[in-house]
Amino acid sequence: MIWTTQPRSDVGGLSAITCGHGPHILLIHGVGLRAEAWAEQIAVLSQQYRITAVDMPGHGSSAPIAAADPDLGDFVDRILPCITEPTIVMGHSMGAMIAVELAARNPLVAGVVAMNAIYKRTSAARTAINARVQQLRDTGRADPTPTLQRWFHDLSDPAAIACRDWLDRVDFKSYLAAYRVFANHDGPSDETLRHLTIPALFITGSCEPNSTPDMSAKMAQLCPTGRGAIVDGAAHMMPMTHAPQVHEQLQTFLKDCQHDL
Repeated sequence: MIWTTQPRSDVGGLSAITCGHGPHILLIHGVGLRAEAWAEQIAVLSQQYRITAVDMPGHGSSAPIAAADPDLGDFVDRILPCITEPTIVMGHSMGAMIAVELAARNPLVAGVVAMNAIYKRTSAARTAINARVQQLRDTGRADPTPTLQRWFHDLSDPAAIACRDWLDRVDFKSYLAAYRVFANHDGPSDETLRHLTIPALFITGSCEPNSTPDMSAKMAQLCPTGRGAIVDGAAHMMPMTHAPQVHEQLQTFLKDCQHDL
């Protein structure tokens, strides 16, 4: 697949790809990317659902957060106006953090999917990501190559090429601000997870070294209606590299949400 730039609409003050008809699904991408990262899911899900795929603040065509030192709540607050009706929220990576917080705060969220989500990093993982934040601060630039090497086995993959383009073009100040939030946040609290009574899917790849299968399993166990799923052979950019397997899991999950939409 070629991840070409798609037309945008203004939704709740954010730039977003909008298409399809039916129950509403909100898609939130991860740090450094843009709404096109969901292109595979948009193409399939828009046949039965109305899709809003936002550019996260400071990414794509969305304006950055005004605060000099934003936290996760600032990102949640900016995306919250996109939910004005019963909505299924799906997030990837940092977008998954935002999605779970939206589900905890807004009763209109009828289901939540957290893809490649972080939960209680190990001390080694915390040290590594903090070192990456410090490197970004010290150099004042973001070389996408190390990131892509963590995300992809093959940097000539069209998905890797698309991600390189997005990472090259993202506003550095906004990228650093979002990456700091991602590094400083350790995923949803146990209390948040225990109080999620809507359908919740925690899905990651078997080859994911940072948002590990164990993390997804533990989050799913804490949610009263949570379910965990592992995509065999997938790593961090699972929605792009393993779209058919992801869609199979989403179809099963969406059936669980139908009565709330």
